[in-house]
Amino acid sequence: MGRSRTIRMKIIGLLLVPLTSMVVLWGVITAVTATESLELRQYKTVWTNLRLPAYELITEIQRERLVTAQLLSRTVHRSVVNTQRSRTDAAGEAFRKRSATPQDRSEEIRTQVDAVYTQLDRLDAIRGEIDAGLSDRLRTVEAYNQVVDTLFGLHRRVALIDDIPIYEQSRLVIDMGYATELLTREQALVIGQVVPAERRLFSQLAGNRRFLLDQALDDLDPALRDPQVSIVASPAYQRMRTMEDQIIAGRTPQNWVSTTDALVKALDTAQLRASTTLNERADPIADQVLSRAFLLAGTALALVVVSIVFSLRMGGRLSKELAALRQAALEVAEERLPDVVAKLRRGETVEMPELRVASTTTEIGDVGQAFSTVQQTAVEAAVGQAQLSEGVGHVFRNLARRSQTLLHRQRIQLQDMQHRATDPEALEDLFKLDHLTTRMRRHAEGLIILSGATPGRGWSRPVPMLDVARGATAEVEDYQRVVVEPMPGHRLAGPVVGDVIHLVAELIENATVYSPAHTPVIVRGEAGARGFALEVEDRGFAMSAEELAEYNERLASPPEFDLADSDRLGLFVVSRLAARHDIRVTLRGSPYGGTTAIVLIPEEHVAEPEAETPQQDSIRPMRVVRND
Repeated sequence: MGRSRTIRMKIIGLLLVPLTSMVVLWGVITAVTATESLELRQYKTVWTNLRLPAYELITEIQRERLVTAQLLSRTVHRSVVNTQRSRTDAAGEAFRKRSATPQDRSEEIRTQVDAVYTQLDRLDAIRGEIDAGLSDRLRTVEAYNQVVDTLFGLHRRVALIDDIPIYEQSRLVIDMGYATELLTREQALVIGQVVPAERRLFSQLAGNRRFLLDQALDDLDPALRDPQVSIVASPAYQRMRTMEDQIIAGRTPQNWVSTTDALVKALDTAQLRASTTLNERADPIADQVLSRAFLLAGTALALVVVSIVFSLRMGGRLSKELAALRQAALEVAEERLPDVVAKLRRGETVEMPELRVASTTTEIGDVGQAFSTVQQTAVEAAVGQAQLSEGVGHVFRNLARRSQTLLHRQRIQLQDMQHRATDPEALEDLFKLDHLTTRMRRHAEGLIILSGATPGRGWSRPVPMLDVARGATAEVEDYQRVVVEPMPGHRLAGPVVGDVIHLVAELIENATVYSPAHTPVIVRGEAGARGFALEVEDRGFAMSAEELAEYNERLASPPEFDLADSDRLGLFVVSRLAARHDIRVTLRGSPYGGTTAIVLIPEEHVAEPEAETPQQDSIRPMRVVRND
């Protein structure tokens, strides 16, 4: 069974799901819009820490590639190469420092930056092969190309932002920059004598550069395209296109390096200006997105707060109504109905006011009305049950009284017959009939006890406890198995003798029934600090701890007699007699494996032993007072 919860908790739990969903939705909307704004604002930071130093590093690597190719063609001195390598290293170190800023990093950017670091670490190996004469011009150019390709990969990775117009223009500017990179590769290949493999690579680079440039210029917006178009339309650019065609045709034109060098610088300047313009465009857009995010988040938050307040008020009102209904139901169950039952047991008349639950909810009002109807029905059922119990009690009492009268007359007649009998066998049969009559009288008294009345037997004087135990034994069918041990001479008050004899007889009979026929039942008694204790011990089959606890509970708190529970009449009689005289009956395990019943008689019912007199052997001669 699951853990029980209050109505208020369940209502709160019911409201918690939609309210939580609203809060989460508000948080998601706010986070998404705010993240978009932050990404746009971060675009400027990324430009400063990654893209700008990457552009500077690309420029230095392009120059190192060119002077290295010139060194391999023996057109420049070694000192020029060394100077350019120092500039490249400085640019690489600057890139490492500025790209290490952690707030600029997503996992994808971190991976791409690490790839750039790996390529920069290869520069020493590339230079070593060149210095050792192990690398020709074509292999050298391709080695530097790999480093530059990784840097352009970083550019493309960083340019991925949620603002589509800025992303598209940024991608096109990067493509323009890569077209310039292809031009620098062409520049490095045409120095001195051009071998066929270099000419083939040159042709591919020229074709790719022209295609990439044409595609990018078509989609750039005017502010970014115009500076690029002015360069492409210049006479210098057209002269460079003619030189490319000559090189592809197999001729090497003059002034190739100086012509392309001026164009590369112009294109780099135009592309850097375009990137700066895009970077400046991000801030106003970010402000607009952030303002929209604040407005949307504020509106959503207000709706969430209103929803929460309204839901909590409605839930609180419903919770109060349900709590009132619960309190009314508990009042009926715990106070009204028990009070009605108690009054009915005392024979009093009862009146049950109608149950009213103030509620504005139709269903709760209907449930309250249903509880009121249930209350009236329960009262009517209780009245009917009380009347039935009273009628059954009257039947039990009338039958028992008639049986008592007949048994009394039968016992007087048996005593007369015993006095006149001379045949031993006939006398023994008469004694058996007398014992049977005694047992029948006890059963009749049991019916009287079940009806709520008191039996007629009573004694005017205190009776020794030993005689009480013997009298109880005499009312048991299998009395031959009962051993009554000697006990102190304390006496039992006369008014309670009959009930105690009946109580002990029930326990003795129960012990004889639930123990093997060849085992004895021991009855012993001892005086205690709070009264006198009689013990009835059998050697039968022990009860479990759960059974002992159940029976002891019944003996301590006598239940209402249930006609359907006729198998436990003896237990009910014992508990009713014990409660009448404040006697405590307890069951526990016996050392012999059976059960021991302990009857603790309060000290107010126990008298001290009388002076030394000839002890009576039987309870039969005692004077009996009839209360019929």
